[in-house]
Amino acid sequence: MNLASIPSPTTAVWHLGPVPIRAYALCIIAGIIAACFITDRRMRARGVQPWVILDVAVYAVPFGIIGARIYHVISSPQGYFGEGGEPIKALYIWEGGLGIWGAVAGGALGAWLACRQLRLPFALVADTLAVGLPVAQGIGRLGNWFNNELHGGHTDLPWGLEVHQMGPNGQAEVGPAPDNAPQLLEGGPFHPTFLYELIWDLGIAGVVLWADRKYKFGKGRAFALYVMLYTLGRGVIESIRTDEATVIGPWRINVWVSIIVFLAALIYFVRVKGPREYVAPLAEGRGYQVLTEEEFTAYRETGVVPEIPVVEELESDADEESDDASPSGGDSPGDDDAPAKSKAAEKG
Repeated sequence: MNLASIPSPTTAVWHLGPVPIRAYALCIIAGIIAACFITDRRMRARGVQPWVILDVAVYAVPFGIIGARIYHVISSPQGYFGEGGEPIKALYIWEGGLGIWGAVAGGALGAWLACRQLRLPFALVADTLAVGLPVAQGIGRLGNWFNNELHGGHTDLPWGLEVHQMGPNGQAEVGPAPDNAPQLLEGGPFHPTFLYELIWDLGIAGVVLWADRKYKFGKGRAFALYVMLYTLGRGVIESIRTDEATVIGPWRINVWVSIIVFLAALIYFVRVKGPREYVAPLAEGRGYQVLTEEEFTAYRETGVVPEIPVVEELESDADEESDDASPSGGDSPGDDDAPAKSKAAEKG
């Protein structure tokens, strides 16, 4: 018998007139807002203009949500395409069901497209996101708590989680009168895997922030560190969860994905080297100029962007030198031999 436990909310949906307000969506939105605030401060410290992160988010957020939904449907297809499934419900994103790996992949694609539009180094944006992103993930996990979902197996630990039987309307099912008490799921209390991941995610944010300040990572290495740390924790937490999932061999599919992504991030972190990128805005909104740390320090002190040769100008100079070296009139070397060949032909 447990002397203490963590209660779960009995309501996951409220209504503002006919409009449903879902706790899961509010948690995701709160996480996105927190990530934007944190990342904006980190981007400003690298020379990016204020709130450019919002321009990135316009691309990254919808791409991330779409990617998260696609990954969830592919990795857990039973409820949509299995026996008795309803394929149309694959589009019902408001009913929950998002996969973090799809969110990261889709969000990265969206951020890359935004960086191309803004002419901003993608690696710089990735590194500055490496602290705010795990904070957003941790806040988003509170949505699972409101939904009474994605918990682990039974535990006698004092932080065991009480889980309610939730109805399709987002409310806990109640027992018979006169008590009408919210019904708890049998077999509890359960491991609060949402809480484990929330704590782990906040720990990741702290470690990445500390390591990035100490070692001044560049070229996307801070983001790779975040990915490595997240996959380590996710692989363990995923093995505790008891919700339905696709299993390949001894492990759930998300454990396999965590292993693969961890190895890829580790290889990237070890092999890719380079200094931290700083930038200065170019005139007339033409993007950003990448600076070294010394150049950026000078720029902050003087407000003058160091002059760096533009690639197009260098190519133009090379073309002019080539023209000067060629014979007058622009004739090719082969043209000089033409009269001699003609005279030889006449003699023949």
